[in-house]
Amino acid sequence: MAKRDVEFLFEMGNIRLIDRMWRRFHGQNFANLAEHHFRMFWIAMIIAAKEKNVDTGKLAKMVLVHDIAESRTGDVDYLARQYVERNEQLGIQDMLAETGIEKEFYALWEEYEKHESIEAKIAKDADNLDVDFELVEQSFVG
Repeated sequence: MAKRDVEFLFEMGNIRLIDRMWRRFHGQNFANLAEHHFRMFWIAMIIAAKEKNVDTGKLAKMVLVHDIAESRTGDVDYLARQYVERNEQLGIQDMLAETGIEKEFYALWEEYEKHESIEAKIAKDADNLDVDFELVEQSFVG
């Protein structure tokens, strides 16, 4: 295994330490980035089962790559986005650089960002639904 692949794997292990920014507004224990990816995967698979001509392998990979640049940029909430500029493209490029998955996963990330293919649309819907589910769950905790 190449050095860059190992470094990438260590960084992926660290996404479990990245908080989502919901805590800023709700003060609750919301899912971390890794937990978000996990449930989003299952939401995407449920949606895909109801659609036609969905490449679920591609969809799964897209879900897994969609937010990993937040390992470098952080999860910036809607308020902070008015004042800061994130460069997720640079983050994902640097993260994947010289890894064995660089070309494939960068292309999937770009496709997700365009939200045009059926897989990208499902992934984005799953992303939004995970947030909705989490907000409902938090309403029961409070």
